Amino acid sequence: MKPKVRLKGTLRSYMLCPIILTILLILCNIPAYRADIRLGLLMTGITVLYFAIMTVVYFFCKPAILNEFVNFATQYGTVQKKLLDELEIPYALMDYTGKLLWVNQQFAHLTGKSKDYHKSITSIFPALTRELIEKAHEDAEILVEHGGAFYRASMSKLYFEDMTHENAMVSVEKEGTNGQYLTVLYLFDETQLQQYIRENEEQRLVCSLVYIDNYEEALNSIEEVKRSLLVALVDRKVNKYFSERDGIVKKLEKDKFFIIFRQKYLEELIADKFSVIEEVKTIKVGNEMAVTLSIGVGVGGSSYSQNYEYSRMSIDLALGRGGDQAVVKSGEQITYYGGKTRQVEKMTRVKARVKAHALHEIIESKDRVIIMGHSISDVDSFGAAVGIYCAARVLGKKAYIVLNEITTSLRPLVACFTEDKGYPPDMFVKNNEAMELVSNNAVVMVVDTNRGNYTECPELLRHTKTIVVFDHHRQGADVIDNAVLSYIETYASSTCEMVAEVLQYFSENIHLSPSEADCIYAGILIDTDNFNTKTGVRTFEAAAYLRRCGAEVTRVRKMLRDDMAAYKARAEVVRHAEVYMGVFAVSICPPGDLESPTIVGAQAANELLNIVGIKASFVLTEYNNKIYISSRSIDEINVQLVMERMGGGGHLNVAGAQLTDCTMTEGTRRVKQILKQMVEEGAIEI
Repeated sequence: MKPKVRLKGTLRSYMLCPIILTILLILCNIPAYRADIRLGLLMTGITVLYFAIMTVVYFFCKPAILNEFVNFATQYGTVQKKLLDELEIPYALMDYTGKLLWVNQQFAHLTGKSKDYHKSITSIFPALTRELIEKAHEDAEILVEHGGAFYRASMSKLYFEDMTHENAMVSVEKEGTNGQYLTVLYLFDETQLQQYIRENEEQRLVCSLVYIDNYEEALNSIEEVKRSLLVALVDRKVNKYFSERDGIVKKLEKDKFFIIFRQKYLEELIADKFSVIEEVKTIKVGNEMAVTLSIGVGVGGSSYSQNYEYSRMSIDLALGRGGDQAVVKSGEQITYYGGKTRQVEKMTRVKARVKAHALHEIIESKDRVIIMGHSISDVDSFGAAVGIYCAARVLGKKAYIVLNEITTSLRPLVACFTEDKGYPPDMFVKNNEAMELVSNNAVVMVVDTNRGNYTECPELLRHTKTIVVFDHHRQGADVIDNAVLSYIETYASSTCEMVAEVLQYFSENIHLSPSEADCIYAGILIDTDNFNTKTGVRTFEAAAYLRRCGAEVTRVRKMLRDDMAAYKARAEVVRHAEVYMGVFAVSICPPGDLESPTIVGAQAANELLNIVGIKASFVLTEYNNKIYISSRSIDEINVQLVMERMGGGGHLNVAGAQLTDCTMTEGTRRVKQILKQMVEEGAIEI
């Protein structure tokens, strides 16, 4: 369709002036006729003559006028194009797909491309993808890199209809142009600015705390004359490692260091994976026990004091996870390094005695005690809850255990606490009942978990001011941080072991019935896999205490027996297990008609470790629209690190995770991908 060129705007009004003047002259004829008929006829003749002359001039001169305007616009456009071409800022025009249409001299010089280069901008700047250009707003900016320099790429859309509307003299009407646009690209050199920003970031202060985990234990394992030598060698390793990074090391206590260094060295330490942790283990001067370090790093805070607070939180987290690792906290992001060594069991019970007295004072100051473990409670969680129930009872306080779902493994234990056996009918309550009981004068006791979202009733934690946490799992980023008393010992075999120790110091008048002792003993038995894993001297001492209280091994064994369906399901898991990368067993637990498939999945994961060559096992179970992963290992693989990458956690040998909006196939694939990735990174050695 041929374009129609017409006048518009001010120019069109100017060309219509003769018509307007003609109308004005006609109006002037009226008073002329009233004054004198001859004068009126004269005015009429003049008006007709003026109109005839202007009409002839308009039609004969219009093409010449338009031609002059077009010539002027062409010359004006040429000047504009030349100015744009010689503009100091790199400039380019692209179509909506990102294909280059025109570039100025600076853009061509910058990119090393000629003006005839009409390929996609992505071939020059990979960050400027077609999807980004199409989805960009009217004014979008992105930082791009080219030839070692950084540029701020500013993009805007230039619509065809806007270009014609901006023309005040002529308009072009043509079909097919509505809605189409060009993309304008400007490049602003920000290399120096980015360099200053990077240098500012690198010069920021990083605070770090380094603790010797097993200072007393390591010294006790060496001759007295060599103890000062061991301490000196550890100090030398720590000082040398951080001094090489321009760090300042200040020893706060005999086993604690405060270190500051510039942020530019943090990436180097992370790439090195804080090798000082492994270096101090090589110090041997006759000590039977290797020295281990915990490192807490704080960075990304708005002030120096906030970085120090981050480092303190990091070191607490590292110690809560068992030590022998580094934790870096940058704002809300937390990263873990190391943590492959088994936790050292503390031989002293001083901490257990202190926690017992603190718990005694807290319970004594409250009216009621509400006890809850993690969701889908297991034997360890239930046994620990029963132990705390007994502690509250000896002080004459009313106690309740939150238990929403009674699994197959718990049913025989719960049956021991019926009303006809002397226990109150409201000993076990559900979430809605617990919410009615909670108040500021009640203490909420959390056992066998330190994560608020994993508890039976997370809402309880938001409706009370007094929270106590007893757990043996390693801490994660979402730990319950407002507890007035937190007793987390990762070396403990189970929470029941910790509760059994605390009960011995809680009160002289405490007494456990045989059924109560059975439940606590069963928790230790299950979490240690019949005393095969994570057992220490204190584990057997706790078991001996419970045995003295009336726990019967045979009775507990009968309560923990499986039904035939669970046994067959466990056998199916083992039969269909896939050996991945030669050392990992990955399998799926069929839910079938199982009442507690997650328990069966955990048991099957333990069974898979009995196969020669299997270093770690992973069993996936679908339950309540979630995928539960149970992971187990003996001593070579830290399954906790694997599960943390999937959003879970646990212990070095026992860990788990929960997946939502995921199928069994996707979950299995994710487990394999993470295992492969960690092996390639060196986080897992096979």
